Amino acid sequence: MEEFFENELVQKFERMIENNEEAYFDTDELEEIIIHYLEMGDIEMAEISVNFAYKIHPNSTNIKTKALEVLLELERYPEAKEIIEELRENSMNNTDFLVCCAKYYSNLGHTKNAIDYCFKALELGEEENFLHNFIADEMINMGDPFNALKHYQQALKADIYDDYALENIMSCFNRMNKSDEAIDFLNHYLDQYSYSETAWLEYGQYYFNKKNYKEALKGFEFLLAINNSSVGVYANIAACYEAMKKWKKAIEIYEESLEFEFTKSYTFYKIGLCYRALKQRAAALNAFQKSLREDPQFYLSMMEQSELYEEMGSMKEALHFAKEAALLNANNLDYQKKLAYLYIEAGKFEESLECLNKLIDAEPDRFYNWYAYIEVLMLIGEYEEAITILNSALKTHQRAELYYQLSNCYLHLKMTYEGTQALGEAMFLDATLLEDMKLKYPSIKDEIKKIKTGK
Repeated sequence: MEEFFENELVQKFERMIENNEEAYFDTDELEEIIIHYLEMGDIEMAEISVNFAYKIHPNSTNIKTKALEVLLELERYPEAKEIIEELRENSMNNTDFLVCCAKYYSNLGHTKNAIDYCFKALELGEEENFLHNFIADEMINMGDPFNALKHYQQALKADIYDDYALENIMSCFNRMNKSDEAIDFLNHYLDQYSYSETAWLEYGQYYFNKKNYKEALKGFEFLLAINNSSVGVYANIAACYEAMKKWKKAIEIYEESLEFEFTKSYTFYKIGLCYRALKQRAAALNAFQKSLREDPQFYLSMMEQSELYEEMGSMKEALHFAKEAALLNANNLDYQKKLAYLYIEAGKFEESLECLNKLIDAEPDRFYNWYAYIEVLMLIGEYEEAITILNSALKTHQRAELYYQLSNCYLHLKMTYEGTQALGEAMFLDATLLEDMKLKYPSIKDEIKKIKTGK
């Protein structure tokens, strides 16, 4: 890896660019430099090196092929097509050129053409692993996991340690709901290559999805035995213990993983959740606070702290953390609902309206969003505004509760006729709510008598 980053040719080329000098490189050297930048993902330098190569070797087919790769990365398809047409006649036995053609058609969504070029490239007997993966990916895009599976298996046959092919083989089995074939394949692979980290990870995930947590643990623990610094597997092992409700053991695994992690906020959050499950609130709060010290904007821990403080009756703190979490995640409707509830509990009705307004905008089909919004408007005496909102709500929700609310609003505004009309409609839709509604809205009591006596 160190040799890759300290490539002498690349260093020579970059010195030449920095010093605005001219130096000679042969085509092989320039190819190596361009490939370096492409593999590094530095497309800007790859383009600079291609342009320089063109000046020295304007007729080189290999340089033109590398230029084609760069154009495809830059998504400059008209220029790429020109080079393809120029090289097509003399480059059909060049694997790199055929792969570029496949990428060109794939990027344009012409899957069949892309696959055809891959098959032509396979006839040359090079890059078999890459080409079979390419074909399989295209077949997945066509919704054909059956044939994709065959090519991923061919890719794995060409390179038995190809983790990408292995993962996708399992994915294809999953798409086809062939779980028995999947685990048979994986067991056969592990019999031959028992030190494959990817295979053991797939084994663990397979059984975790099957809710066979003991067998999943076996896979994850084998992986850990192969590589004890594999940070991600600790979370998988802990998740198994969580699923088995072995919270203390899960905490132990999470704490062990903290030694290897750079970003610890999520792990402290998971530890906090385990302590919550054990009903150890103080320890849970401590874990969530550590999570926020690691990442002050980790809103999941904020909301968990809000929930805990609410359980403990500390509504001021509960509201504080809910506000912070909702501010950082404004599109999370569950957070908006929670914040609205806490505002109402704290008697901050006007503040709750902002949250409730977001809810009816985002979820107009949910009746209770409208109902809660109108309740708060009535609590603060905004009856005219409540009537406007009610008329909007009634367009999609012909519910008795809304008519009871409408009646209450009209009666508070001394609009007796309209109030009685709304009340009659409410009673027609659902008279069983009457006793509850009389307690909620005392203003309707006298009007109920008039309706019942036919007046």
